Amino acid sequence: MGTKKPTILVSACLLGEPCRYDGQSKPCASIIALSEWATLVPVCPESDGGLPTPRIPSERQGDRVRNRLGADVTLEYCKGAKLAQETAKAQGCICAILKEKSPSCGTHFIYDGTFRGKVIPGLGVTAELLQSAGFLVFSEDEIDDAWLSTYLPTAKKSK
Repeated sequence: MGTKKPTILVSACLLGEPCRYDGQSKPCASIIALSEWATLVPVCPESDGGLPTPRIPSERQGDRVRNRLGADVTLEYCKGAKLAQETAKAQGCICAILKEKSPSCGTHFIYDGTFRGKVIPGLGVTAELLQSAGFLVFSEDEIDDAWLSTYLPTAKKSK
């Protein structure tokens, strides 16, 4: 009998799902490769919260989220974040790997809310909720050999 793979919540766009605001994905080979050692649970809080794909870009403005046209989409972002948290709990996820700079999933940085492309330190709505619930949250840029050896001790190192 083999040991059970750990389960990780992952931004669906990082796994190649075309669910981003622009209808595209941002596949990340190092995260996709984790499926050898872990069960990856894809989520897109924005889509899951009821927003269409593609959709008007949105940014956090304090505790609110507004799209480029000024419409308040905070409710959809909060709904998607809550669904992601419930999924993480139900699936027994050990952590989450989320798309940096996203108003939902940014783990260290988000856009500043002016729609001018300026990035500031901050958390997306989903990353914030997951962290407050006790989940470790990482960006796609943090997945390296050190991370693998810490969180997936059975994973092979790349070198």
